[in-house]
Amino acid sequence: MLLVKNVTYYIGSEKKKLLNNISVEFSPGKLNLIIGPNGAGKSTLIKAICGQIHPQQGDIFYGEKNINKISVANMAKIRSVLSQNIELSFPLTVTEVVMMGRYPHFTANPTEKDIIACKEAMKLFDVLSMADRNFMTLSGGEKQRVHFARVLSQIWYPIKDNYRYLILDEPLTFLDVHYQFDFMYKIQRLLKNNDIIVIGVVHDLNLAAKFGDQITVLKNASILTNGTKEAVLTKEHIQLAYQLEPIIHKEGEKIFLFFD
Repeated sequence: MLLVKNVTYYIGSEKKKLLNNISVEFSPGKLNLIIGPNGAGKSTLIKAICGQIHPQQGDIFYGEKNINKISVANMAKIRSVLSQNIELSFPLTVTEVVMMGRYPHFTANPTEKDIIACKEAMKLFDVLSMADRNFMTLSGGEKQRVHFARVLSQIWYPIKDNYRYLILDEPLTFLDVHYQFDFMYKIQRLLKNNDIIVIGVVHDLNLAAKFGDQITVLKNASILTNGTKEAVLTKEHIQLAYQLEPIIHKEGEKIFLFFD
């Protein structure tokens, strides 16, 4: 599991709270999604979970270990992060970009194990044919898929007596609808390995309804609600979060949201 316990983070002399007493648990084998309006604290929560910022109050646990007790080097071997900024300002081939995901696992030169992880990840996200291309010449969607391969190569192999953690901050940016669904289906397949904990921020409520197993809604730096999609994606919660009244249609286990 990954546990966020009573986390508060604030900035400035006025101590403006970007996270306010957040407590939430993310389980392995499930797609844990975070939603909410702009400015709700979604990306700040992701940064706290990743260790990129340090909350003034509360604790974050990776399994039984407090994040503050895990070295940066060891964290990089178990936790992979896809941030919103995917641009590079210098020319690298696609293979070189994907190999960046393996940097925590070797010192001088990649081993055969590292090379295999990169190739398999590139195959999974349909970028192996681009292996020798200059990353900077790719479209936005192609770059995003290359970064999918990079972050997954980082945690490609199971870790004895430990979970692997995949943290995704708005991973569907730049992707057309085909690749959005393709990516989410592939993540679902990965989650069949119950040693992987996936946490992702998304904006599309219907994608959250289709793929999310556990959904956390943030508003004004606090958790509005958390639970299964059936419990979370209600008219009342959507109105409170987004100030819009949805039309909710259900077909069996499927949930569809419309806005007039």
